[in-house]
Amino acid sequence: MLAALAALALPVAAALPAAVDGQPLPSLAPMLERTTPAVVNIATRGQARRRIELPRPRDPLFRRFFDAPSIERIEQTSSLGSGVIVDAERGLILTNHHVIKGAYEINVTLTDGRELSAEIIGRDPETDVAVIRVPAQDLVAIPLADSSRLKVGDFVVAIGNPFGLGQTVTSGIVSALGRSGLGVKSIEDFIQTDASINLGNSGGALVNLRGELVGINTAIYGAGNQGSIGIGFAIPINMAHNIMRQLVEHGAVQRGRLGAVGQDLTEQLAQAFGLAQDDGFIVTRIEAGSPAFRAGLKVGDIIVSANGRPISSARDVHNLVGLQQLGETIELELYRNGEKRLLPVLIEPIEINQMDGGLLHPRLAGATIGEMHEQRLQRGRVDYLQVLAVGSGSSAEEVGFRAGDVIYSVNKQLTRTFDEIFEVTKQSGGGAMILNIQRGNRELYLLLK
Repeated sequence: MLAALAALALPVAAALPAAVDGQPLPSLAPMLERTTPAVVNIATRGQARRRIELPRPRDPLFRRFFDAPSIERIEQTSSLGSGVIVDAERGLILTNHHVIKGAYEINVTLTDGRELSAEIIGRDPETDVAVIRVPAQDLVAIPLADSSRLKVGDFVVAIGNPFGLGQTVTSGIVSALGRSGLGVKSIEDFIQTDASINLGNSGGALVNLRGELVGINTAIYGAGNQGSIGIGFAIPINMAHNIMRQLVEHGAVQRGRLGAVGQDLTEQLAQAFGLAQDDGFIVTRIEAGSPAFRAGLKVGDIIVSANGRPISSARDVHNLVGLQQLGETIELELYRNGEKRLLPVLIEPIEINQMDGGLLHPRLAGATIGEMHEQRLQRGRVDYLQVLAVGSGSSAEEVGFRAGDVIYSVNKQLTRTFDEIFEVTKQSGGGAMILNIQRGNRELYLLLK
């Protein structure tokens, strides 16, 4: 049927004129001839750990206080995605972190048919950006645009490898800018487009009509394999290139911190504060010694913009700080006692105190526990202890500790810092301990003897 339809279409295509009134028909072909050689297909092989929950105990009391038994399996994985050559001399390719996550083998296919093995230079899960490198020989790079100049309504073209079909081009417009709060990644500042983006387009190019890279295609709205519904998202190239520079120079992104905790301004609170606007961030706590503390930020200040960008929520603050490089200054516009002020804040490193869990209890050996502060605000907690990593086969893994677990209390006493947890363990005298932890949306208890 497809062959028949294609045959029927040939005479129609052949009949199209080359020009109308002496003018050539508009076409994106010349731009794509220059651009598509810089977009590559990526195929990976890797491993992933998958925890399989065993049948839950029948005793309801046991189910309430203890985690369900489970086993962990290591599974072989494979994925298909896209990437963009941005530095031909060094063979550097921008893609998404989720495209190469867990990969031990990465193969890149160029438009000329060459297959190259790639190595990982760095990756940043917070923004879903990754950089890989292939041997630099006769590569074509794509020029970068200034994504801050994008406007809603600008025409854009998406290039990638949807469903593993091979390089595919789709077109559309910029539907919106600065999209966040999607729950895709921790730090979000997406370009929204109606250019068709599907599974496998991840890591591919979003270009303007000049063939300049404006974004890295990352996600689509919706779940499963339903395909594009006209709502796709791309990481702005200014943001992706900034992350890339840090990954190339340091192998990781060095993020700073603000040290201010607060809540979103509401219409009712705005009226109480005598403000005409109801978008902003109210500071409710300043961490001692933090950049916000040293800059003179005070409890009760209402931040309404930063570096000229409106601030309407805690997430806006989190995104802005997360995208700043160390040593940069953020100029905050705020209201204090009804008066508008400008306050520069120098962004400085995030310092996380951490230790091995074996110092708390022998059964927790092999777990790395850290004190977390305001950089995790979107998770709804200000100060807490979190399990940062758990060694494979360690005692901590055997008792049920998992990376990402949040420790709420020990022996029914709230423990938010190392000082508090050491005080509780001191009182226990090395005896049995009951830990109350949060894992995702579940609250669990672990008994250590």
